[in-house]
Amino acid sequence: MKSLGLKPRLFDTLKGYSKENFMKDLMAGIIVGIVALPLAIAFGIASGVTPEKGIITAIVAGFIISALGGSKVQIGGPTGAFIVIIYGIVSNPAYGLQGLLIATMMAGVILIALGLFKLGAVIKFIPYPIIIGFTAGIAVTIFTTQVGDVLGLTQQAVAENGELITVPLKTPGDFIGKWICYAKNINTFNIWNFLVAIGSLLVIIFSPKALKRVPVLNKIPGSLYGILVGTLAVLVLKGQFGMEGIDTIGDRFDIQAQLPDMVVPHFTFDTLQNLLPVAFTIAILGAIESLLSAAVADGAIGDRHDSNTELVAQGVANVVTPLFGGIPATGAIARTMTNINNGGRTPIAGIIHAIVLVLILLVLMPYAKFIPMATLAAVLLIVSYNMSEWRTIKRLMKDPKSDVTVLLVTFFLTVIFDLTIAIEIGLVIACVLFIKRVMETTEISVIENEIHPNEETEECLSIPEGCAVYEINGPYFFGIANKFEELESVLKAGSRPKVQIIRMRRVPFIDSTGIHNLTTLVETNNEKGTEVILSGVTPKVQKQLLKAKFHKVLGSKNFCNNIDEALQRAKELLDK
Repeated sequence: MKSLGLKPRLFDTLKGYSKENFMKDLMAGIIVGIVALPLAIAFGIASGVTPEKGIITAIVAGFIISALGGSKVQIGGPTGAFIVIIYGIVSNPAYGLQGLLIATMMAGVILIALGLFKLGAVIKFIPYPIIIGFTAGIAVTIFTTQVGDVLGLTQQAVAENGELITVPLKTPGDFIGKWICYAKNINTFNIWNFLVAIGSLLVIIFSPKALKRVPVLNKIPGSLYGILVGTLAVLVLKGQFGMEGIDTIGDRFDIQAQLPDMVVPHFTFDTLQNLLPVAFTIAILGAIESLLSAAVADGAIGDRHDSNTELVAQGVANVVTPLFGGIPATGAIARTMTNINNGGRTPIAGIIHAIVLVLILLVLMPYAKFIPMATLAAVLLIVSYNMSEWRTIKRLMKDPKSDVTVLLVTFFLTVIFDLTIAIEIGLVIACVLFIKRVMETTEISVIENEIHPNEETEECLSIPEGCAVYEINGPYFFGIANKFEELESVLKAGSRPKVQIIRMRRVPFIDSTGIHNLTTLVETNNEKGTEVILSGVTPKVQKQLLKAKFHKVLGSKNFCNNIDEALQRAKELLDK
């Protein structure tokens, strides 16, 4: 990978690796593996696939991201950010699970390409309001998907023998459709299911605080305590009191406690074409979340990750994981910080976390069937709350209106429609607003009568009659290319100068539209009997103008190094 300019941090950290380092990584890896278990199961189910697929993703992707990644402490696996996208693909009859696997592999290829083309730094420049907007939107969507399981809602369906039976509630994929479905079936509300969800939620919230000072126990995440308490409570309610209507994982899924075989999904060109927008969304979202997680980790351990290597590792993980039936994966901030807080300092901790999950899958998965769906819903409610970024949103609402607009548009598009549309439109709006801001920074002013002393001239220079001096301050690009036309339009008939001097000493760059506009300006003025002189053109801009053969339009003598030369040239032209 070094020949490609990639630097997996595993190879660096193995140099001088000690027994002491291993013991720290071992403890951190075990704890992170335990933390990842309930999240992997919950993310798998919420995404519309089976619980073991969430664990398989954490195993395969977690191992690859740690082994090949550009961060020392990054922990990879399924995250809440992908739930909305995955569910939308899986629930679509045209694609289903096969479509998801193909889209994930395509996203992996895109991520690899981003890394190989050194675009890791570019991803970081996606506007912050967009990131917060779709993150908060995803949080609201995750919350919405769990309402049915929290309330224990069901619906009636017709069995093969024509008999009406009660089945788990199946909701539409869209936000509004879900709430309409909940409203229609609210009469099926199950109080005991609701109490299990609330009880599990309270255990998840308060158990870490209650056990904060208890050794060993304070290392176990609240989500695992919630699952244990919720599962025991439901077993008692069902076994001792004959309570019904509280669904468990085993009621809805057939648990497979084994490592899957590798299978290459079948695909066609039409499938690839149709799934490309979704794959692009998965790739961008994965890139943003993984690099954000790596950046947060850098701040915690005083290190600096390699963005491009990290993207390639994320890409390889998303290409390989679907071969084993897994779902999209990325760097997980919560698990990464858990790794750091428990002493993990090398990729070995992430590899150990994957091994721990393998052991759990093979040994403990048969017992996962007893976990209540209401408890998993409680776990995801906490995830959605942590993702909501409501404090950040509150702070951003005080920022410029343009940023607030981007945030709100991205948020509502994510909630009402989907992430693909939200990211696309959010980026378009952000780009438009950015161009507007740059336009506002570029000024074209008219200097009248005399030029005051500055870094270019030590004395006051008078402007001869019949000469007009304009000064451009800022980049000359397509966004401001018509500003000269606006200035020209305000010139009264008969007041047109014989010579126009355009000072470009503060123009850092010029694009093709700016060159075209400048060429048109010179040609138009020449037709009207006005000569144009450029003053103080920077070497970079001058090089671009020469490449465009602009000197043939302007004339080489009308390129002046400074304002003194420009005024002298103007006098020569006026004296003719």
